[in-house]
Amino acid sequence: MATYQIGVDEAGKGPVLGPMVAAAVRADEGDLPDGIDDSKRLTAATRESIATQLWESSTIAVGLGIVTTDEIDDPETDMNSLTVAAQVRALGEVAGEGDHALVDAGDVSESRFARRVQEGVADAGTDTESGVAIDVTAEHGADEASRLVGAASVIAKVERDSRIDALDEEYDDDIGSGYPSDPTTRAFLADYVDRHGELPACARASWSTCEDVLAAAEQSDLAEF
Repeated sequence: MATYQIGVDEAGKGPVLGPMVAAAVRADEGDLPDGIDDSKRLTAATRESIATQLWESSTIAVGLGIVTTDEIDDPETDMNSLTVAAQVRALGEVAGEGDHALVDAGDVSESRFARRVQEGVADAGTDTESGVAIDVTAEHGADEASRLVGAASVIAKVERDSRIDALDEEYDDDIGSGYPSDPTTRAFLADYVDRHGELPACARASWSTCEDVLAAAEQSDLAEF
């Protein structure tokens, strides 16, 4: 069985509001706190407690990779490529030469996704630093099977939730979870467009939910004539 130094996962791939957040956790599994699981199986309080322990541990390194709404709305890209980019950014903050990372696959093809992430980390870098050569394995459901990836899923979820909470304060409104199926989120979007005539900056304008809200507002305006 392979020994992994890093686990990677992302949160916020499907919402209509806010960024997508990837996290990478580099640690010996024995140093991870108790109670780690796929973040969706944990309560918010448990996730926040585990995330705090991970961030504060002197033997654990945590990296984040953020993909903005502007990047998501770029017609020249797609969500698979953006998921790769998010994971590469997170890995770039913690990966060391020769590390072996296990990532939650963001593509139907595990091997293709692993190859793209591995190449992305190798090609990444700054003007003074080159990327690093690491081995990457991608698996569907890795956040359930691996404590390292589970730890990353917790960090990503807590960070994503904190950014949604910040948007609540920014807009002085309850924006909900940010997911298209959330009635609170849909109501926020409809009310914002009604009051301002445009979508909020936190919205993924390319999502069909936003297109539906704008179309409904236009029909409402036409009905007033």
